[in-house]
Amino acid sequence: MLQHYTFQLPPYPRGYHIITDSVLGQVKKLPDQGLFQLYICHTSAALSINEDADPSVRIDFESFINHIVPEQMDFLTHTAEGPDDMPAHIKASFFGSSINIPILNGRLALGMWQGIYLCEFRNNASGRKLIATIIS
Repeated sequence: MLQHYTFQLPPYPRGYHIITDSVLGQVKKLPDQGLFQLYICHTSAALSINEDADPSVRIDFESFINHIVPEQMDFLTHTAEGPDDMPAHIKASFFGSSINIPILNGRLALGMWQGIYLCEFRNNASGRKLIATIIS
């Protein structure tokens, strides 16, 4: 069986945000076993799974990725939407637009310290559209 849930997250500030509970709140019920896929319908934000206990991890992600892909790169040509737009596209490609998580015993089989991240790379992003797919 295949189920899709399409929903909108509210706007988040630039950075890395744990959205596990928000995502699960959009899904009626997880099956006993299956696969959970989450897809973000945008090119300037991404999804990831990482540390959900220590907020300094998310701060370090922001610092590290901005060091690798800074905003002021004079050679970029895609600049119509501002200096954070093209770097946001590059960052989103590094992380990716979807994640897959096994479902075991009616729960996401995340590790003890894992959570789902919204990686928001724009300074003034609007809400983000996501699609959750459950395969059981």
